[in-house]
Amino acid sequence: MNLFQDLRALVIAELAAMAEAGVIPAGLDTAAVSVEPPRDPLHGDMATNAAMVLAKPAGLAPRVIADALAARLAADARVAVAEVAGPGFLNIRLKPAVWQSLMAEVLTLGAAFGKSNLGQGKRVNVEYVSANPTGPLHVGHTRGAVFGDALASLLDYAGWDVTREYYINDGGAQVDVLARSAYFRYLEAHDLSVEWPDGTYPGDYLIETGEALKAKFGDRFLTAPESEWLGPVREFATEAMMDMIRADLLQLGVKMDTFYSEKSLYGTGRIEAAIEALRAKGLIYKGTLEPPKGKLPEDWEPREQTLFKSTEHGDDVDRPIMKSDGAWTYFAPDIAYHFDKVERGFDALIDVFGADHGGYVKRMKAAVSALSDGRVPLDIKLCQLVKLYKNGEPFKMSKRAGNFVTLRDVVDQVGPGVTRFHMLTRKNDAPLDFDFDKVLEQSKDNPVFYVQYAHARVHSVLRRARDAGLDITEAALAKADLSKLDHEAELKVAHQIGEWPRLVEIAARTNEPHRIAFYLYELASDFHSLWNRGNDETSLRFVQEGDMATTAAKIALARAVAVVISAGLGILGVEPMEEMR
Repeated sequence: MNLFQDLRALVIAELAAMAEAGVIPAGLDTAAVSVEPPRDPLHGDMATNAAMVLAKPAGLAPRVIADALAARLAADARVAVAEVAGPGFLNIRLKPAVWQSLMAEVLTLGAAFGKSNLGQGKRVNVEYVSANPTGPLHVGHTRGAVFGDALASLLDYAGWDVTREYYINDGGAQVDVLARSAYFRYLEAHDLSVEWPDGTYPGDYLIETGEALKAKFGDRFLTAPESEWLGPVREFATEAMMDMIRADLLQLGVKMDTFYSEKSLYGTGRIEAAIEALRAKGLIYKGTLEPPKGKLPEDWEPREQTLFKSTEHGDDVDRPIMKSDGAWTYFAPDIAYHFDKVERGFDALIDVFGADHGGYVKRMKAAVSALSDGRVPLDIKLCQLVKLYKNGEPFKMSKRAGNFVTLRDVVDQVGPGVTRFHMLTRKNDAPLDFDFDKVLEQSKDNPVFYVQYAHARVHSVLRRARDAGLDITEAALAKADLSKLDHEAELKVAHQIGEWPRLVEIAARTNEPHRIAFYLYELASDFHSLWNRGNDETSLRFVQEGDMATTAAKIALARAVAVVISAGLGILGVEPMEEMR
């Protein structure tokens, strides 16, 4: 049950009745009419802007519409008060029974409470991580992995058909560098000394790959020219790195549906097909670009290139897709890859990239718009940098990686659940500080602890209620006399639970899974506040000695809190805890 959706439906129905009665003109567009929580909770449970947005097209003062609408809403059995404020704002307060009965629905539906059909089964491709297969995942990839995975789960929960995808960047020069680096470890495995040139990957993670190359190829490549060993070593090392990356992702609880190889685009005609599709639309031409803005590079010279007319689809400048020497630019395979996504029939695409891809957004959106004739939207989410600390001091680099902190370093220190939750305590495009000590701190200032503690507290009181002889199954608790939840602190928790379905849809509509983490913290805060008030007001304690009926109602509320927290943590990929350890 989405109470806000239900009340909006009521508002729309009453506006239609007002039009039929001649109070307002017929045919008014009500798309902008909303029902949402008021800015000040003291004003009511909900507020609608109906009178304000319809006043001008109706040719009436907002107050006239608001007064008429308020009278109609007040007649609904769910509404306690509907009152007009200011020039035409309409505040609505629901009867306590509405919020009380919500607990029964939560307990009946379980994890399905809050699920939505917003996505209507539409197919969405969420591409995330997509790190170069040249080494272990670092902390920046960790944030992108967590964000992308939580977003995919959120969209699934809200009714989309989601495909989680990793794009393997195995078609560029970086995999040749990987091959040469692995070859050096292969030489070292044969007890040969190596001088590592600049630009190679000297991290310890390739030692095992070097040993594996020795086991497979023996001394076959020791004196062979690069032309003979580069291909086989590149293939072997790339697969070894992808095995490592898959294992790293599993440590974090991330499972991809699809791994798509960039290499598969070359020599298969796929790049050519994508460019031809654009050419058929008149969007490919030969031309010379203007020099870059700012300081002109010393080696810059105007030269004719094959260009994509991306400015016709919202980009700032047209983009080269083929160099003057006939080689593809890096943008060409990216176009082909997204063309493949469009051809696979996805209704929407989401790419999750690091902060350094800001200049990539407009050109890629332009390409997808052109390839799909504007049918398939592309949303690109940039994840800002993560700064690592330990007890307030910058965290040292990983010896294994050589020059950065790996995903495994993070997960090994604090665990996957803590990592995932904390990575979502900031919006993706905001910088994030991650202190290994702070994220394990048992205090209100640590969101992940605070939420898990609320869930554990519920299970603690459930055990007490069970020991007192209460049937604590959802089915039994759903039949409790919920009218006994009449204290304002209890109703506040119920209100927060009622926000959950609305919050899910807002988060899914905006592709912002951090909203789930924020909501869980607020729900936990309200629950902890109710729990703590019970220390002074015995009537608020969840187990009421000698009064099973009241206890059942209060336990129903607590269990509903746990149901929602568990569902929210499930979206974030965090396992709820029943006991704090």
